[in-house]
Amino acid sequence: MITLRNITLRRGTKVVLQGASVTLQPGEKVGLIGRNGAGKSSLFAMLTHRLQADTGDVEIPPRWRVGEVAQDMPETDDGATDFVLQGDLPLVAAQAELAAAEASGDGNAMAHAHMALDEAGAFDAPARAQALLLGLGFKSEQLDAPVNSFSGGWRMRLQLARALMCPAELLLLDEPTNHLDLDALVWLEAWLKRFDGLMIVISHDREFLDAITRVTVHLDDQILTRYGGNYSAFEEMRAERLTLAAAAYGKQQDRIAHLQKFIDRFKAKASKAKQAQSRVKALARMEKLAPILTSGDFEFEFREPQSLPNPMLSFDGLACGYGSTAIVENFSRSVLAGQRIGILGANGQGKSTLVKTIAKALEPLAGRMTEGKGLVIGYFAQQELDVLSLADGALMHMVRLARDVGPAGREQELRDFLGRFRFTGEMVTQAVGSLSGGEKARLVLAMLVWQRPNLLLLDEPTNHLDLTTREALSIALNEFEGTVMLVSHDRALLREVCDEFWLVTRARVMPFDGDLDDYQKWLLDVSRAAAKGQPQPDPPRMAVVDAPAPAKAVATAEKGHKAPPPRQGSGRDDRKQAAQTRSQLANLTRPLRVELQQIDTRMEKLGVERGELENKLTSGKRPVDEMADIGRRLNHIGAEVAQLEERWLELQTQLEAMQASA
Repeated sequence: MITLRNITLRRGTKVVLQGASVTLQPGEKVGLIGRNGAGKSSLFAMLTHRLQADTGDVEIPPRWRVGEVAQDMPETDDGATDFVLQGDLPLVAAQAELAAAEASGDGNAMAHAHMALDEAGAFDAPARAQALLLGLGFKSEQLDAPVNSFSGGWRMRLQLARALMCPAELLLLDEPTNHLDLDALVWLEAWLKRFDGLMIVISHDREFLDAITRVTVHLDDQILTRYGGNYSAFEEMRAERLTLAAAAYGKQQDRIAHLQKFIDRFKAKASKAKQAQSRVKALARMEKLAPILTSGDFEFEFREPQSLPNPMLSFDGLACGYGSTAIVENFSRSVLAGQRIGILGANGQGKSTLVKTIAKALEPLAGRMTEGKGLVIGYFAQQELDVLSLADGALMHMVRLARDVGPAGREQELRDFLGRFRFTGEMVTQAVGSLSGGEKARLVLAMLVWQRPNLLLLDEPTNHLDLTTREALSIALNEFEGTVMLVSHDRALLREVCDEFWLVTRARVMPFDGDLDDYQKWLLDVSRAAAKGQPQPDPPRMAVVDAPAPAKAVATAEKGHKAPPPRQGSGRDDRKQAAQTRSQLANLTRPLRVELQQIDTRMEKLGVERGELENKLTSGKRPVDEMADIGRRLNHIGAEVAQLEERWLELQTQLEAMQASA
């Protein structure tokens, strides 16, 4: 059991904890939450004795082993498996004991060391380490690769695997999901649910916290408050507590005002002096309740795009990659105004490569990408925070953006704009290098909003954002009038923003016919198949997005793959020939039929939305702004429906021609 009593903890001149107390039981899975900079990581440092409390008592069982993800980037030539094995402290101690015994020739010591190795599970330790690596997304050929050969994100995964390798009674995880894709995240959740020690995790991923935690500790205003339940339960209980506290404070203020009014009115009257004096004493004895102060919610919105081209983009046989190596091939698709697309896929499959190519950060290896007239792309890259000028302040970044990219703006206008993103006063000139990761991310969001994009390409935008800012981003994206293409491991953001998903796998881009729950089930099926040595199962109703350029492709298909003419023969041969003909025709027409089905589905959704909007227009008086918004959306729907109908007729004509010629 861990007990903190009346703790005061300072970092320099900043007070992190003041009179904080909490008790945590063995086996509990605890989410430690609080805004960025509240002191969560400092609390972890105190639990691992890197920091000492200024006052108060910290009680941790002395024999407990602590597993923690090291935050430094490992620099070693050790193989990945060996590096992870070094996290198993009992195993390392037993190996050191055996080496010392062998060096001294002490038989008894050697026997004891072998017993210690057996207890530490030395026989299957390499297999356990490799299972961790494979679960976190490493490939079989990478298991013995030198640590120094991996990029920064993969080295942090190695640090996570090393922490999980330790048979700890206390496991401390500080933002463990930041460098994971959804595949590895699903695996990690399943692993942590089986962990039987006390686990404390810092995370800004709502669904991750809901899945693995059963206790929530909130660090706010230097105080620790324990709640029974996961993050969603915490939100409900905290809202109720704040409501009750605010009501109690309001009642007390009314009582104080009533007493003070009596005192002021009658303190000078001899006949009422005694009663007035008793009320003065009552007022002095009253234990004053503090007003309810919570950190202000962060809100922002994307400005209305100056135009909405439809389609935004068209791809024809696009191939993406690096040098001569294609990671995504033969991608043909249109991106329409108003779409909300979530891009799924394991790390290394090409999600970021596809987004970078669309953002023109990479040149296409083949194929053609056609932009709609007036397209303005807003691109949030994973490494965007790393390319900020660390010596310059937020205002200087905005001045350069307004001058070089636009739209133009005066300095005071830029200052006011930064204020909406919590950059106020001297903070606008503070060097970016001294800002926190969350503050840098807010600056990048501000720069993105200023450009007034109509297509947002977001590659892991939430890595450094706290829960409040993530919620603000979700609201802003839902209100954004343009198109969103989102790569993220934050499932709450994907669920709230995206209404369709693309899956990048096997060098192709495919529509994923299902939601995130279906995707997680499919990932589990993939893991089971891999464990049994079976081929990877297809996603639900998998259909390739990259339909060929219709006219040319159909002509080629008809010319090169027309079924052979029927020949004389037995009835059995005729039936076999007919079956082959039907099969060939089905294969040739499948891309057209898939796209027709997708268009039908989209038009049905638009029809429902149009009906709802028209009902709003006729159901009574509404504010002018709302009526204008409804009108704009109806215009967008009309334009998209017209384009979809034209495409549907084109595809249907091609399909009928192919069927007639078969």
